[in-house]
Amino acid sequence: MKLDKIDQMILQLLQQDASISASEIAEKVNLSQPPCWRRIKRLEDQGYILKRTAILDPAKLGLNLVIYAQVKLIANGELATFEQAVKRIDEITECYVMLGNVDFLLRIDTTDIAGYERLYREQLSKLPGVQEFNTSVAMSAVKRTTQLPVNLHLQT
Repeated sequence: MKLDKIDQMILQLLQQDASISASEIAEKVNLSQPPCWRRIKRLEDQGYILKRTAILDPAKLGLNLVIYAQVKLIANGELATFEQAVKRIDEITECYVMLGNVDFLLRIDTTDIAGYERLYREQLSKLPGVQEFNTSVAMSAVKRTTQLPVNLHLQT
């Protein structure tokens, strides 16, 4: 399905504020509420909208440190075991399988260096099959968004 301009506008509005009502969206995209609601439902059914969620302020939660860790495994046979273990660690907020010199890239949100050291000693150092674990500390965020560019190259 190819998304038209109205679908793209709906997705953009929902990315900006998932709590916006269908009637508010309808007004902003110049539709009546029923067809707008049907479009939103279709976008959900077709998987364009995975879920609606709140974005929390990490600093308010005491999560003041972001660590990026590059992980290289001993053998590819450990991939599934490693992935399952990573999913159980709450501080790992993103995990990507990588092509190149490392196998995984992890984003870790934690309180501070002491919190990271505790996490490393108690959980990260015990992850299965790890050969190498290299970390970088993020000093500040220049850009952080969950909004995807919905109007770029949508040819489905």
